[in-house]
Order: sequence, then C-alpha cells, then structure tokens
Amino acid sequence: MSHPKANTTNMFDRDVVIRRATAADREAIRDLATLDSAAPLRGDALVALVDGEPWAAISLDDGRAVADPFRPSAQASELLRVRAAHIAGADAAVRLHRRARRALRAAA
Repeated sequence: MSHPKANTTNMFDRDVVIRRATAADREAIRDLATLDSAAPLRGDALVALVDGEPWAAISLDDGRAVADPFRPSAQASELLRVRAAHIAGADAAVRLHRRARRALRAAA
C-alpha cells in the first residue's frame, strides 16, 4: 500500500537521507535559508538530502525549518520534523533517567 502524497512527488523513487548536520553542511543550510527567505538556522540541525542534494533542514534547538521552495520539499520537511521529535523525546527520556538516578543516589 502506498501513501498518496508520497506518490505525487515520487519520494519513494528517490534516495532520502535524514541526518545530523555537520560543519560541512553549514553553507548548504545557509543557502536553503536564503532560498526560503528565512534567517539562517542556529545550533544543532538535521538535514534532509534527496538524491544527495540538500532539500530541507531543521534546527534541533528551536524547531525552525528551511527548505528549497523550488523543489517538492514538503515531505522531506515532514520527515525532518518527525525525526526531530524522536530526538527530542529520546533526549528528554535520558534527562529524566539521569535525574531519577541522582535522586536515588541522594536518597541512599
């Protein structure tokens, strides 16, 4: 069963990579922000590469996203939002676990 929105832009026919942005991605993310008429992203970010080209990026610090308006980048942006939410949830769980361990050690 295929997703109707995905079929409209053939995202299943492309290589899509969602990963943490590195220093080497800064210029590409700045270019995406310029194309999107937005301020550059700050802090840690994720980038969506479609067939090796940067189509969108999202800040893990504030959730702002930028995308290439000349490409069908809405689905790449949505994948970034989903992955950013996973990372935020995992980070929150780790913080909670650490707090609980500290509390247990303090109580012992």
